[in-house]
Amino acid sequence: MKMKSLPIVAAVCVLAALCFPASGQTGADRMELGELGPLPVHSSIGKAVGSLLSSTHYTRRAVDNSLSSEMFDLYLEQLDSSRLYFLQPDIDAFQAYRHTFDDAIQSGDLTGAFLMFNRFERRLQERHARVRALLGGDFDFSIDEYFDMDRTDDPWAATEAELDEIWRKRVKNEVLSLRLAGKDSKDAAETLLSRYDTILKRISQTESEDVFDMFLNAFTATFDPHTSYMSPRTSDDFRIRVSKSLEGIGASLQTEEEFTKVTEIVPGGPADKSGLLHTNDRIVGVGQGDDGKMVDVIGWRIDDVVQLIRGPKGSKVKLQILPADAPVYGEPKTIAIVRDKVKLADRMAKSRVRKIQYRGGTFTIGVIEIPDFYFDYESMQEGDPDYPSTSRDVQRLLADLQAASVDGIIVDLRGNGGGFLSEAINLTGLFIKDGPVVQVRDVRGRVTEQTDRDPRIYYDGPLAVLVDRLSASASEIFAAAIQDYGRGIVVGSTTFGKGTVQSIVTLDRMLPESREELGQVKLTIAKFYRVNGSSTQHVGVTPDFLFPSRYQAMEVGESNLDNALLWDRIEETAFTPFSDKILRLLPGLARRSESRTAGDPEFQYLREDIERLLGQRDVTRVSLQEERRRREREAEAARDAERDKKRDAAGREEEDPFVMETGRILGDYLLMSRSKAVAVSP
Repeated sequence: MKMKSLPIVAAVCVLAALCFPASGQTGADRMELGELGPLPVHSSIGKAVGSLLSSTHYTRRAVDNSLSSEMFDLYLEQLDSSRLYFLQPDIDAFQAYRHTFDDAIQSGDLTGAFLMFNRFERRLQERHARVRALLGGDFDFSIDEYFDMDRTDDPWAATEAELDEIWRKRVKNEVLSLRLAGKDSKDAAETLLSRYDTILKRISQTESEDVFDMFLNAFTATFDPHTSYMSPRTSDDFRIRVSKSLEGIGASLQTEEEFTKVTEIVPGGPADKSGLLHTNDRIVGVGQGDDGKMVDVIGWRIDDVVQLIRGPKGSKVKLQILPADAPVYGEPKTIAIVRDKVKLADRMAKSRVRKIQYRGGTFTIGVIEIPDFYFDYESMQEGDPDYPSTSRDVQRLLADLQAASVDGIIVDLRGNGGGFLSEAINLTGLFIKDGPVVQVRDVRGRVTEQTDRDPRIYYDGPLAVLVDRLSASASEIFAAAIQDYGRGIVVGSTTFGKGTVQSIVTLDRMLPESREELGQVKLTIAKFYRVNGSSTQHVGVTPDFLFPSRYQAMEVGESNLDNALLWDRIEETAFTPFSDKILRLLPGLARRSESRTAGDPEFQYLREDIERLLGQRDVTRVSLQEERRRREREAEAARDAERDKKRDAAGREEEDPFVMETGRILGDYLLMSRSKAVAVSP
């Protein structure tokens, strides 16, 4: 199942017959009492966004029937991605709108979108009644039957009876999961009744603005996953995230199906410092303080979940989470995070020195951690001579590390999602003489170079760049330049693959006659290319030394997003490589690293986890037999306990195994480069 790139309404739907009106009627004429309809301003916004994207987006995609068909599928996916609410007759009736959504954008007639949502809401009400009836009875957990957890590719239920059977198994699985978590059947039923009551209540509070937001984002998502419409309310939240001034836990969230999923951990924030919450974790409960009751938030609106998690500095929030690598029917774990403000100082680059014992000697390795590419523009404008910026801070750290006589330096970009492009250029310039760092091609096909013009090199010793699947954008530009120039080695896992440039357009400027706030559009206007002409888009940067990563078993990265722009290349630009020594030594270095990691227990455990997670990803059916599920859970717990026992017996190494192995690679590089015979023929 692909990673969802759209904001999804946290609920589900089913329905009664559709009555499509005769042409010529207005949307308001067709809306029944209590149902939602478009606001007058929505027509103007839709037209403005349609015009903007068709003329300004990087792809210059035409708004036509082909786009309409994709948009229809995306909108339907937002309403019922798991195919748990609509019936096949509903879908057949909706087909009347498959090739009219493009016309709706251009004409402003949003009837189809609102009619589909209103049907969704009625189906939700019907399904809610069915769930209450199911929870009023008993389930037999000794029967050998299964529930299909992933219905994204299954056919729609043809009849109410067929859908009832799907829901019987769904609710039975939810009751069983709660029983395995320690609740008795009565408590489990009460929890689920509360959960579904909340879902119904939240959906009943949906406003026209919410439906329009969902519809218009189905339109923007047909262009690419980084293009989106932000309503006035969403724009305010975006400004808060950008300023990072909000007191909370420092995490970005989105709704995926009925879960609140973590999409980003803000570097330097409370969640990041705790090490307890990770990207792709799913939050299923929220509690306040040490003794606050845990509130089940499955099915909640994303803004309501955010309000529960936000709070004053110094207060504690408890989160019940399903870890990213755990199945959705697994047992949740509870973590606690102390809220705080995300300070710029917490996001700044930091360094440390590590001593690595290897091959009879000791290597001193400097590690520079860069959470993101930051630049304090306001401080610079105010004349602060020490204004924070990634490149300026790293320049200072490089001087400190060289004064400490380090043998090599690791630049750690794991989890770094990007930031200011100028800082990626300037950071690269600290390690090369001068020259182009990245090429940018705009919507008109014009290619420009972003260049380091400073001929000074601030560090010319052994260098490694450590990346992972969450290293994106500016991180990929820096890593690619270091690799292309032969300036250092890139180590870790293949990066995210975001090689596009976005711009924010405020709609108020496009419609100055409007007295209402209209929101903003974030749209893709250009693509990045390496100096060798290859794009980082979709494919990312492939390290010279690949380490195993749990992200291999997760659908993370640009290539997993719907409608992601594809990889391509342009002409290589003129640049002078730093050295070819690394290229000549790479085969020998790789052989030694592979031999070491093959026998390293931590790398072995990681490979075992990846294999297990890959196997779980392909298994979508879960047993509804309680004894079997208990045995499966006990086997997992026993496996983890045995692994901890082995670690204790061997003596736990608290150092990051990836940093340690990267240090050993640099140590090998030093030894091999000092050997004339090896340097000539590795």
